[in-house]
Amino acid sequence: MSKKVLVTGGAGFIGSHLIPKLVASGCQVRVLDSLSPQIHGVLPRDLEWLSGDGIEFIRGDVTRRDDWEVALKDVEAVVHLAAETGTGQSMYQVARYNEVNSQGTALMFDVLGKMPAHQVGRVVLSSSRSIYGEGAYMHPQTGARVYPSARNGEQLQRNQWEPVCPQTGEALTLVATQEDDLVSPASIYAATKYAQEDLVRIGCQSMGIGYAILRLQNVYGERQSLNNPYTGILSIFSTKIRRGSELPLFEDGEESRDFVHVEDVTDALLAAVQIEQAPNTAINVGSGVATSVRTVAEELSRAFGKTPNVVVTGQFRIGDIRHNFADVSRLQRLLGITPNVSLAQGLQRFANWVSSQPLPEDQLEKANQELRERKLMN
Repeated sequence: MSKKVLVTGGAGFIGSHLIPKLVASGCQVRVLDSLSPQIHGVLPRDLEWLSGDGIEFIRGDVTRRDDWEVALKDVEAVVHLAAETGTGQSMYQVARYNEVNSQGTALMFDVLGKMPAHQVGRVVLSSSRSIYGEGAYMHPQTGARVYPSARNGEQLQRNQWEPVCPQTGEALTLVATQEDDLVSPASIYAATKYAQEDLVRIGCQSMGIGYAILRLQNVYGERQSLNNPYTGILSIFSTKIRRGSELPLFEDGEESRDFVHVEDVTDALLAAVQIEQAPNTAINVGSGVATSVRTVAEELSRAFGKTPNVVVTGQFRIGDIRHNFADVSRLQRLLGITPNVSLAQGLQRFANWVSSQPLPEDQLEKANQELRERKLMN
């Protein structure tokens, strides 16, 4: 069905894959993006696709009312991708993350509320698996689902990496996190993403707008930013691999994530826009598989044709979680999406694309030093 769709943050990584799919499906697309230097560089490049047929580009900011008023005019759906991302950086740029993520979303609804003739009938929010904090575990003795608290600096200093039962101190078994599990943000970034969820849920319900909240796991793939040292572990690793540097693994390297390719993510976003009946709920978007950071570092090295050169540093960052992977049954049931890109396929595609790009500066140590200065990293 043809719609006019606003995609905020649409010039970024996910948007660059989603927008061609929207256009191919018959939608007209308006993009609102500030072209943040942290993501796009001081001189943005490779954005010619934004001038293609069916695409209107507005350089603007979700923190500015005037930009929202222009962007929301005559659109029937909003895909809200714009956000400040990065767990570590959020812990010392608190006001900025709150302004862009929380207040930017609130401003959208404030503007909509003052546009009685608006045509928006669907809002799709890209949220984050980070809102779960440490996620779900099972108690090995009772079989009960357990939700450990965020690990504190004292625990991490003792190399107590794995979460334990808050009541008994016993070891736990990791299980897939479901959408109805406890929400327990462990970082400012996560807190702002959960605030976005509440704003979308309440704002849409009060205005009679259908919505979908997609809780994205660790999204990776071609065209993700290679210049942002605050987010995107595969981008950080790829730069080090190309420079022949060691790949530093925090903690013991066995922390795990659910790595999901951007093609699968944008299939879910497209379905959330197009499906006739809005889900009006939160939906996990991931591969449904937990992969350790060590494994992904080694497999990415091999995808570049290199022998893995990893080193366990024992370093840690306050606000990082230990494990998390998604139960994706709701994704399949409500949106009809089953992730199709395997980790091996996705890493090879990513490595092939990265190899065609200019070699970025390695900025990881600079980012880590900022965290150490603020006592957020050992």
